[in-house]
Amino acid sequence: MNGYYSGYYEAPDYYSPAAGDPPAVFLAGGITGVADWQREAARVLGRCGAVVLNPRRRDFPMGDPDAAPAQIAWEHHHLHLPGVLTMFWFPPGDSTQPIALLELGAALDNPARAIVAGADPGYPRVADVRWQTRLARPDEIVHDTLAGTLAAVRDRLTTRSGAS
Repeated sequence: MNGYYSGYYEAPDYYSPAAGDPPAVFLAGGITGVADWQREAARVLGRCGAVVLNPRRRDFPMGDPDAAPAQIAWEHHHLHLPGVLTMFWFPPGDSTQPIALLELGAALDNPARAIVAGADPGYPRVADVRWQTRLARPDEIVHDTLAGTLAAVRDRLTTRSGAS
């Protein structure tokens, strides 16, 4: 399980939910050209008892032509598991993270998908994330720090488990 805890799944390892599992959180957002924010998120959410689904591999096999399709399939599978809370974080940097924006748009367009979103003020398309979210889900807050986004995820998880 890649050294975090038993509820941690990193691509390419697949998670198969079972009855009684704790809630799962998919870490959607920037990977290429940005700091490894997923490490902190996994640590914080692991302490909450969540199953963490991390698409960021420690070692992505760049020379393997089958790696990208396998990565995309892994992300698609885990983003569409029933009951998964998707945490979007758009970190600062030079990259606009187009795949993460695509995933956010798809999630926003599906009211059944639970999300928590955050975008650092230094993210180049922060205004787009805020406007798209506001238009699709007026009650959803776009947080401006990773810590604030993680706190919102913890609150959402607490609300979900309290409602069960």
